[in-house]
Amino acid sequence: MISSWRKRRAGRKAAKQQQHGEDDMGMIELTTPNHFRCPISLELMKDPVTLSTGITYDRESIETWMEAGNRTCPITNQELKSPEPIPNHTIRKMIQDWCVENRSFGIERIPTPRIPWSSVEVKEMLYKFRTAYRREDEGACREFVAKMKSKGKESDRNKRCLVANGAAAVLSAAFEAFSSSSSASASFDKYVLVLEDILAALSWIFPQLDAEAKSYLGSAASLNCLVWLLKSGDLSARGNAVSTLKELVSGDKRKVDALAEIQGVKEALVKLVREPICPTATKTSLMVIYYMVSSSSSNEDSKLRFSEMGMVELLLELLVESEKSVCEKALGVLDSICGCDQGREKAYANALTVPVLVKKLLRVSDLATEFSVSILWKLGKNEKREDGGVLVEALQVGAFQKLLLLLQVGCSDRTKEKATELLKLLNMHRERLECIDSMDFKDLKRPF
Repeated sequence: MISSWRKRRAGRKAAKQQQHGEDDMGMIELTTPNHFRCPISLELMKDPVTLSTGITYDRESIETWMEAGNRTCPITNQELKSPEPIPNHTIRKMIQDWCVENRSFGIERIPTPRIPWSSVEVKEMLYKFRTAYRREDEGACREFVAKMKSKGKESDRNKRCLVANGAAAVLSAAFEAFSSSSSASASFDKYVLVLEDILAALSWIFPQLDAEAKSYLGSAASLNCLVWLLKSGDLSARGNAVSTLKELVSGDKRKVDALAEIQGVKEALVKLVREPICPTATKTSLMVIYYMVSSSSSNEDSKLRFSEMGMVELLLELLVESEKSVCEKALGVLDSICGCDQGREKAYANALTVPVLVKKLLRVSDLATEFSVSILWKLGKNEKREDGGVLVEALQVGAFQKLLLLLQVGCSDRTKEKATELLKLLNMHRERLECIDSMDFKDLKRPF
């Protein structure tokens, strides 16, 4: 009996050992060969490249290393004779074969990477492009631009290589050259196709335009061509033109002044806001208008002209239902335009002015609140009507409460000064129009 019990116990133990052995077999971990791993990331290499020191790395890792300013091999610490890594096709094929052999473990085969542009290839192509635009060879230039766009879209690495080797300056110089030739013939139609192509290529380089590129695009011929495209180009060309103008005038008052003097630019910008082609173009147009009414030496003339074209009414309609970014830019433009008499007269005459501005207080962003307070302050302190005008209307829609709350939660010193002065102006009309229950402010710690 004891013998049979021992046999049964030994049988159960053997069955358990066999079961554990099967489980261990099912939990085998696949180990990636060391020579398939990148020495930097320790991950399986997807695009192995070899440096001049003979060490192989994954392209993404070693390029990140080099972009940080390092010019040595991470393993050997030797100085690199050439910054251009060489694709290691042998290792890449071995890795792909290993992936296929182990696909049962969930390993996916790495795709064959496209060979990126080298600095030598980019420089050679830019030299040929420079030669072509100097000959005014429109067909060849369009081919080169198409190649740049195609290669740039393949990878960020290609795009960085193009930018690092001066593609922006060369494209901008070509734009100025064709613009000058078109100006001489009194018509931009002759080279409109290549001009639109160059502008489209420049659009994906933003905001990495260097000073040389901006000097070419900021010339009189280039600015006139950009305004012409803004007025007469197709939807894509108009969007690219206004984006280029925004890059040029940002922080450069001289270019703002030069742009403001070009006939038809204000009408074209207003049209882009009134008849939007895309949200980005609307925001960019508002930014260009903002620079024109706030930064240029002729900003008073610009404010007057934009007021005459119905910009105040257009902005107020835009503010009724707009997302944060558009709202901030529209309020910024309206704040500048309300700095002139005609702009304020237009605002006084519009029924949307006060309700929309009060609604934006403390609801969109700190910047939108600052602009709204500034506009209400300008309108309030210049109010001449005996019945109180905008001040009474502001009281009716709850401006007094919101301004008190703004002072309690905090804001910039300049906005605080304007809000305080505005509250004093509003307080003068509260006796005639009591619209606030004093109990609403019983918990405020900072009295007015």
